[in-house]
Formats: sequence, structure tokens, C-alpha cells
Amino acid sequence: MKRILLFVMTNVLVVAVLGIVASLLGVNRYLTANGLNLGALLGFALVMGFGGAIISLLLSKTMAKMGAGVRLINEPQSPDEAWIVATVRKFADQAGIGMPEVGIFEGEPNAFATGAFKNSALVAVSTGLLQNMTREEVEAVIGHEIAHVANGDMVTMTLIQGVMNTFVVFLSRVIGYVVDGFLRRGSDNNSGPGIGYIVTTIVLDIVLGFAAAIVVAWFSRQREFRADAGAAQLMGRRQPMINALARLGGLPAGELPRSVEAMGITGKLGSLFATHPPIEQRIAALQNAAPGAY
Repeated sequence: MKRILLFVMTNVLVVAVLGIVASLLGVNRYLTANGLNLGALLGFALVMGFGGAIISLLLSKTMAKMGAGVRLINEPQSPDEAWIVATVRKFADQAGIGMPEVGIFEGEPNAFATGAFKNSALVAVSTGLLQNMTREEVEAVIGHEIAHVANGDMVTMTLIQGVMNTFVVFLSRVIGYVVDGFLRRGSDNNSGPGIGYIVTTIVLDIVLGFAAAIVVAWFSRQREFRADAGAAQLMGRRQPMINALARLGGLPAGELPRSVEAMGITGKLGSLFATHPPIEQRIAALQNAAPGAY
């Protein structure tokens, strides 16, 4: 509940700051004179910016189960499944979170964690991960995913995405009205948005959306380093996580649905939009950690 409260309060503060800046710059007076209600725009930006992000967060487990074809391990059907459940339980207890749901999905080596609340999350591993890695390496990967849950990464990513969306929605429409007003100077028809507003808003939604995606991806990459360190802390040493990353670097990474892609152990690399840092950087970060950190 504290994270949800922080989520809401951050959004309120973002909207307040946008309103104050617009007032100081006199933008609100210009827009009101041209038919735009700034308060309504801020409310619209709030709903558009955070509405989809919150709904996605609340439905994340359901979407992940359907998208990745996750089979929940309610009753272990093999020694491997019993070991996976026991490992998740051990790390969840160490991290001080509730026992997540545990599942398996078919595919190349990968794993992910998702869920709106840290005490009712989902941790799933792929069949390819179990078939191509040692138990110690799989254990490190599970520790990585539990660290994501314990760190509240699902809520954090939703928060950041919502903030970015709010800025995109608000700024694109403010700029659209400014451009539209400039293009329609001297015109007798000043009622309602014109073609300048429509075109500018569409273009800026796309351009600013890409810029926002770069910011979100950067935060996602920093979160991966923290989850790697969290796995090392849970296991009491860094080498199993280093070995797991090295193994993953030599295996074809399994693709995940976009709804949980950022929560996987591996992801798309080599660009500003990458949700995960290169494997080499993650290994180096663990190797260069202060002595005695784990």
C-alpha cells in the first residue's frame, strides 16, 4: 500500500508541477483564451498517463500467464518442480516477501517475475532454462527474479512509465495548441482545434513517446544491475549469478510477451531502447563489487 500511495502522490506532484510551470509561463492564459481548459488537460494527462499503466500492472499476472503460456505449479509433479517451489519459498522468506505463485512455461532459456504487489507476485521459469543450466545457475536466476519482486520493480517501472506518459500527453497538446494558434493568426475561425493542433499532437505523441521510452529503458537497465546484486546477496556469494549470466550469454535468449519483457532475466540488447544491459556489463558489475559485499 505504501508503494501504491507513493505511485499516486508522485503523479499528483507531477501534475501540480506541470500546472505551476504553465502558470508561471503564462501558457494557461493563452490556452484558455483559445478554448483549452488547462485543468481539464491536466486531468486528461493524468488519466491517459497513468490509467493504462495502472491497469496493465493490475493485470500483469493474468497477461503473463496467458501470453507466455505459464503452467502454475500448484502441486509439484516431479522432483524438479518440487525443488523450484522450495527454492522460490526459501528466497521469498529471506527477502521478507509473501510466497509468489510459481510457474513453468515452454521456451528458450528465460525467466520472469511480475505482479502488482510484492506479497502476491508470480515467478516463472522456462523449460529451456531448466534444461540448459545447472541447478546452482537456475537458483541464481530465481534469486534474481525474487530480488525484482522484493525491490518493488514492477510498481517502480509502472510509476516511471506513468510519469513519462503524463509528460508526453500534456506537452504534446500544449505545444499543439501553441502551433495551431500561430498558424491561425488573423483567421476568423478560431473555434476548436485546427489541423495544426491535430498534426502537431500526433507527431509529438510519437516523437516524445520515443524519448520517454529511452528514459524508461534506462531505468530498466539500472534495475537489472540491482536484481543481479540482489541474487548474489540472497545466495551469499556472487559466483553463481556470474556463472548464470555467462551461461545465458552463450544461449539463445527466449522471447517473452511485451507485457513482461522488461521483467525477464534477459532481453533485447544493444540500443537505447534495451531493457537489459549487455551480459558483459552485468558480469563486470558483479565482479567489481566491493569485497565482502556478498
